[in-house]
Amino acid sequence: MNDLVRAWVEGWVVSRGAAPPLTEPWGWTIDVGHLDHVTRHVLGAVGDDVEENAVRKVAEQVTGGGVWLKAFADPEVVRAWLGPRWWTDPEPGCLMSLPLTPDAPRPAPPPEGYRLRTWALGGVTRVLVTAPDGALAARGQIAPTGATAVVDQVETAPAHRRRGLGGLVMRTLQHAAAAEGARTAVLAGTPEGRALYESLGWTYQAPLTSAKFTSA
Repeated sequence: MNDLVRAWVEGWVVSRGAAPPLTEPWGWTIDVGHLDHVTRHVLGAVGDDVEENAVRKVAEQVTGGGVWLKAFADPEVVRAWLGPRWWTDPEPGCLMSLPLTPDAPRPAPPPEGYRLRTWALGGVTRVLVTAPDGALAARGQIAPTGATAVVDQVETAPAHRRRGLGGLVMRTLQHAAAAEGARTAVLAGTPEGRALYESLGWTYQAPLTSAKFTSA
């Protein structure tokens, strides 16, 4: 199993309050418990090490709706291994990582009029930035699990983009995780978020395919 994928799985379940991952020969099964996201299967390999037989075996065993499959390989490759009852996100996500240093400077304060709040609960640190009118401007969360920490659910409201709020959220999360002893941060990002993460020093590690069983 790839160490970064393992770290991402361990941190993601803490971040989302999902069930502890069940180890499989090919990766992990995670019960999430949402109507549209009941369970997810995560392949433990990366890139060319993701095996066609493993993907097909997992996919063929799924019969109910709301089940997701995550594979850190090119969607064009993985799509060909899945049956017609699987929807595959045409935009490849990305697995990324960043070294964390305990002596990194604190992030700058938010722009004038914006308010930043940080709190920790249940092993997850959350950051919220609100606009001058009190509306949500940006948010994100991070789940440290020892030496690694997983960044999750980072978003900036469309009306508040290009004001440095995404970077503010990320730096605040990274600083909080480093203060708790994490030395590597991991995330599974979207194509839209990749440019932000790379501007903050994150390194691209592998593409990510997200597929959902449609039961249609």
